[in-house]
Amino acid sequence: MASYRFTAITPAGVLVRGTTEAADEAEAVAFIRRQGNIPMRTETARGSGGGLLDALRGLDFTRSNMRRGEVTHFTRELAVMLGAGQDLDRALRFLDETAPNPRVRTVIASLRDQVRDGATLHAALAKHPGSFPRLHVGLVRAAEAGGNLAATLERIATLMERERALTATLQSAMIYPSMLIFAAVGAIVLLLTEVLPQFTPLFEQNGAKLPTSTQLLIDAGALISHDGVWLLLALAALGLLARQALRQEGPRARLDRFALRLPILGSLLSEVLASRFTRTLGTLLINGVPLIAALGIVRNVIGNRAGMAAIDGATESAKGGAGLSRALGVSGIFPARMIHLLRLGEETAQLGPMALRAAEIHEESTRIKVQRLVALLVPVITIVMGAAVAGIVSSLLLAMLSLNDLAQ
Repeated sequence: MASYRFTAITPAGVLVRGTTEAADEAEAVAFIRRQGNIPMRTETARGSGGGLLDALRGLDFTRSNMRRGEVTHFTRELAVMLGAGQDLDRALRFLDETAPNPRVRTVIASLRDQVRDGATLHAALAKHPGSFPRLHVGLVRAAEAGGNLAATLERIATLMERERALTATLQSAMIYPSMLIFAAVGAIVLLLTEVLPQFTPLFEQNGAKLPTSTQLLIDAGALISHDGVWLLLALAALGLLARQALRQEGPRARLDRFALRLPILGSLLSEVLASRFTRTLGTLLINGVPLIAALGIVRNVIGNRAGMAAIDGATESAKGGAGLSRALGVSGIFPARMIHLLRLGEETAQLGPMALRAAEIHEESTRIKVQRLVALLVPVITIVMGAAVAGIVSSLLLAMLSLNDLAQ
C-alpha cells in the first residue's frame, strides 16, 4: 500500500485536497470517485526522509508522453472519425496504425487496449496524465455522460489550438528582442574584458592615472574576467531561490498582483488571463459542465494567483445566486470588456457562447498588444545598447585624450 495525495472537485464545485492509502493510482482514483468527487490530480505522497533518493527515482530519462501538438492532432482526428460514424475502437486502431512515431503509437495502443477491456475513454486518458491534461479528461468525461463525444473532442482540439497559437504568438514575438539583448550584453562584455584592458599598459608605462570612469569600467571588466563563473553561479543560485520562493502562495500571489499593475505588461497579462479564462469557461459550459464545477476547473488552469483569488470570490458569489460577472468586475483583475460580455451572457442565458465570443476578442487584443510591445521594445533595447556602448567608447576616448595631454 502507498500513500497518495489527491485534488478533487465535489459535486458542489468545491476544490478539496487530501491523502488516501491505495495499492496503486487507479485504486486511489476509484476511491475518490466512490466519494462522488471528480478527481483532478493524484500523486504519490513521498516522505521527506529520502529527498535526494526520491528525486533520483522520480527522474525519467525517456520521454513516453505525447507532445502538445501531437495531442491536438490526435484529438482532432479522433473527432473527425467519430463524427463520420466510426466506432471508438476502429478509430483508435486507425490512429494507432497511422501514428507518426513510436511514442505516439505506444500511447494510442494503450488507450485502445484499455477501451477494449471495457474502460471508458476518459478513464483511459486519465492513465496518461503526462499527455492529456486534467481539463482534457474532464471534458471527455462530461461528453461521454452527455453522449456528444465527437463534438466535444472537436471543441477540445479547437481550445488546444487556440492556446497553442496564443503561446506561439508570445514566444515568437520575444525572439527578436531576446537576440538584441544577447547581442548587447555580448558587445558590452567584449569591450570591458578585451578592448579596455589593452590600454592599461599605456598609462602604466607613462605613469599616468586613468580617469575615474575608465578605471571603473576596467575594474568591472577585470571582475567579469576573473570571477565571471562565480557570478553566473551566484545568479543561478538566486534564480533557484527565487523559484523556490515563488512556489509558496504568499510570494507568488504578491508577484502576480504586482505584474498585473505594471503599466504596459500588466495590460497584456490581463488580456492573456481574460482569453484563457473565457476560452476554458465557455468550452466547459457548452459541453454541459455546471457553472460551479467549471469555475473550479478553470481556477486550476488559469495559472495566476490573483486571477485564482478572483475566481474564488466569483464562485462564492455564484453559489449565493449573485451572478458571476459582478464579482469578477469587483476584483479589478480582468478587462471591463470581458465583464460586460459575461454580464450580457448571464442576462440572455447564453453564458457559454458569450464567453467564447469574449475569448476571440481578447485573443485578438492580445496579438495586437504583443505587436505593440515588440515595436516598443526593439527601439528601447537598441537605444540602451547604443548608450552603453557609447559610454564605454567615450570613457576610452577620454582616457586617450588625457594621455595626449600628458605627452604634450
